[in-house]
Amino acid sequence: MVRSLLPILATASVLALSACSTHVAEPIPEDRMAYPVSPQSQQVDHYHGVAVADPYRWLENMHSTAVNEWVQAQNNLSLPYLQALPDREPLKERLTSLWNFERLSTPFRVGERYFFYRNDGLQNQAVLFVTESLNRPPRVLINPNKLSSDGTVSLARAYVSPNANFIAYGISDGGSDWVEFKVRDVRTGEDTENRITGTKFTNISWLPDETGFYYSRYPEGADGHPDDQQTVRIYFHRIGTAQANDELVYQLEGEGSINPYPQVAANGRFLLANLTEGFFANGMHMLDLTDPNASWQPLFDKWDARYSFIEADGNIFYFYTTNNAPNGRVIALDINRPQTKHWQELVSEKPETIDTVNYVGGRFFVSYLKDAQSEVHMYSAHGRYIGPLDLPEIGSVTGFTGDADHLETFYQVAGFTQPGAIYHYNIASGESALYRQTEVNAQLAEYVTEQVFYESNDGTAIPMFIVRHQDSLLDGNNSVLLYGYGGFNVSLTPSFSVGRMVWLEQGGILAVPNLRGGGEYGDAWHQAGTKLNKQNVFDDFIAAAEYLIANNYTSAGKIAAQGGSNGGLLVAASALQRPELFGAVLPAVGVLDMLRYHTPSANARAWSSDYGLSENADEFAALYAYSPVHNTQPGTCYPPMLITTGDHDDRVVPWHSYKFAAVMQRDQGCAAPILLRVETRAGHGAGTPTWMAIEQIADQWAFLLKHLGVSKTNAE
Repeated sequence: MVRSLLPILATASVLALSACSTHVAEPIPEDRMAYPVSPQSQQVDHYHGVAVADPYRWLENMHSTAVNEWVQAQNNLSLPYLQALPDREPLKERLTSLWNFERLSTPFRVGERYFFYRNDGLQNQAVLFVTESLNRPPRVLINPNKLSSDGTVSLARAYVSPNANFIAYGISDGGSDWVEFKVRDVRTGEDTENRITGTKFTNISWLPDETGFYYSRYPEGADGHPDDQQTVRIYFHRIGTAQANDELVYQLEGEGSINPYPQVAANGRFLLANLTEGFFANGMHMLDLTDPNASWQPLFDKWDARYSFIEADGNIFYFYTTNNAPNGRVIALDINRPQTKHWQELVSEKPETIDTVNYVGGRFFVSYLKDAQSEVHMYSAHGRYIGPLDLPEIGSVTGFTGDADHLETFYQVAGFTQPGAIYHYNIASGESALYRQTEVNAQLAEYVTEQVFYESNDGTAIPMFIVRHQDSLLDGNNSVLLYGYGGFNVSLTPSFSVGRMVWLEQGGILAVPNLRGGGEYGDAWHQAGTKLNKQNVFDDFIAAAEYLIANNYTSAGKIAAQGGSNGGLLVAASALQRPELFGAVLPAVGVLDMLRYHTPSANARAWSSDYGLSENADEFAALYAYSPVHNTQPGTCYPPMLITTGDHDDRVVPWHSYKFAAVMQRDQGCAAPILLRVETRAGHGAGTPTWMAIEQIADQWAFLLKHLGVSKTNAE
C-alpha cells in the first residue's frame, strides 16, 4: 500500500488588524539589524470584499535580477552572522564525527535479487547495492555520488522490474522535484538508451514481462517545456524506444487538479489509474490489458474515501480503504462484481489507525499506530487473524516488502535513541532474526524517551514524545527543541536523527507533539486540523509549549520552535500568535502566504484539501486569520528567527520564505534578528547531500544556542 470541532472564523476586527495597505512606522531600535532594503509596491488584491495589500508580490518573480540581488543581499547578511557564532564550528565538528557511521536501508527482494541502500558514513548520497544471495558480497548498482562534484545530484526514486533484470531510476538535480528517469540493466550494471523526462511525482509500474512500463508526465506548454500548471497523463514506454513514441493511455479533461498515476496488477492483466486530488479521497479506474477493445471502467468513482491498491489474485483485488472506516480496513473485491454490497472485509477497523499494509508470502502485514507507536499484526489472504508480530522494542517499524510468493521479508525498528535494527523474518517459521544493528558513536543509553498527554485549548488530549538525558533536572532551565508538523495525514513517529542527538548532547530536550491534522488517529484526527479547523493545529502546538513550561521542563523564552514545509507554517503562525513563549524559531521551506499558496502549480493547488482556498469566502476568512505573511504586527518584538529555504524548491516555492522574511524584517519591533538563509543547489529537502545537511544543522543549532542562552558545546 502506498502511504501519502468548531470552525475557526476570522472576525471583522481580526481582519482589520491582519493586513492593510499602509501602516504607521514604529520607532526602530538603535541596535536593530540593518536589513537589506525590501521595496514595497502598491499591489492590493480584493477577496470577498476585503482589500489585502501584497507589497512584496515582486518577490514571486524569482528569476528576475531584482529578486536575485535581494536574495544575495539576504545571504550576505545571514551567512557571515551564522559563521561567526561561537558554537558553530564545534557543532559542525561534532555533527561530522557523529554522522560518520554506516547506515543500511531495509533490504527488499524483487524476484531472486536483493537490493539495499548503504552510506559508509559521510558519503553525500546513499549507494544502491544488489546481490543474488544474502550470503554473497553485494555489488554497486547505482552510485549517485559520481553524478556531480558537490553531491547535489541525487537518486530520487527507483523501480525494479518484476524479474529484477532492469531498474528505472529517477535523478534529481539540486533537490528539484523534476526527475529524469533512466533505465539500467541490473545484470550488466550498464544504462540502456531509455530516457524519460517531464515528470515530478510519478511512480513507474512495469509489465510482468519487463517489455515496458507505465508512468505519468506533464503535457508540454506553449513554450515546449513540461507544464506543471496542468495535470499529468499516463503513458506507456516500451523498452528500446524513444519517449517521443510513448503511447498516451489515460488522460482527464476538464477535471481541475485531479492527477492520475498507474499501477499494474502483478498478474499483468489489469492497469489501474489512481486518481488523486488532495488527501482525503481518491478515485480508481481500471483497464483490462488483455482485451484490445477494452475501455476504462470506474472501480471507485464516488470520491467518498481513500483507496490504495495492495495486490491482485486473479479477479480478486485487495485494497486498503477508509470507506466506512476512518481508521482504515482491508477489503477484497471481485472486479466482475465491484459493487459495495459484494465487498468482502478481510481486516476490520480497529481503534488503532492503520499506517501501512503489505502483502508478502500470502499474508497481510498490517502496521498500526497506537498512540503514534507501531504495532504489527498478520492476517492470511482470506482474512484469518494469524497474530501479532513480536517486536523487540517500542518504536517505528518499516519494511515488509516482497512478492506474494516470497517466504521471507525484512523490517526495521527505529526510535529516537535507536538508530535502526534490521530483522529478517521467516514467514514459514514465524521467526525473526537480527540482520543488522546500526551502531553510532554516542551514549544512547543515557537518554530516555517518555510519552505524555496534555490538553489543548478545547480540551482535546494530545500525545507528545519527550526525549532528554536521564540526569536532566526538571527545574525550568532546560532549552527545548519543540518540533511539529500537523497536516496532510502525516504521522510523527519515533525516528533517529544525528542532528537531534547532537542537540541532546548540548543538554537540550527534544519534544515532538502529535498534533491534529496528522494521521496518528485516523481520518477524524486529520480532518480536525484542516480548513476551518486549522487553528486547532496551532492551538495544539502552543499548548505543548505551555505544558512544557507548566511542568518545569523549561520556561518561556527557552523553547525553540522548529518545523518544515507545512511545519514551517505551523511554527511561524504559532510564533506570531504567541511570541512570548518562544526564544527562537526555525521555519524551513514553509508554506507562508496562505492566500496565494495554490498559484505556482497543480500540485500546490491539491493542498487545498487541507488548507482550503482563498477563492471561497469562509475558507478565505480562516486562511487570512493565520497566514504568516499577513499577520505580523508592526512594532511587536518577535523571537529571533532563522528562515531557511532552497532556491531549487519547486514544491513549496521559495517566495513564501522571501515574502515572510521581508514582512518580518519590516515589522520586527526589537533587536532580535530575523535572518533569511537561502541555500543554493537545494530544494525541498529530499536529496540534500551530507555536507550540506551538516552545514545547515550547525547553523541552526548555533543560532539556537546563542538566542536561548545556552553555552555548552560538546565537541568531543
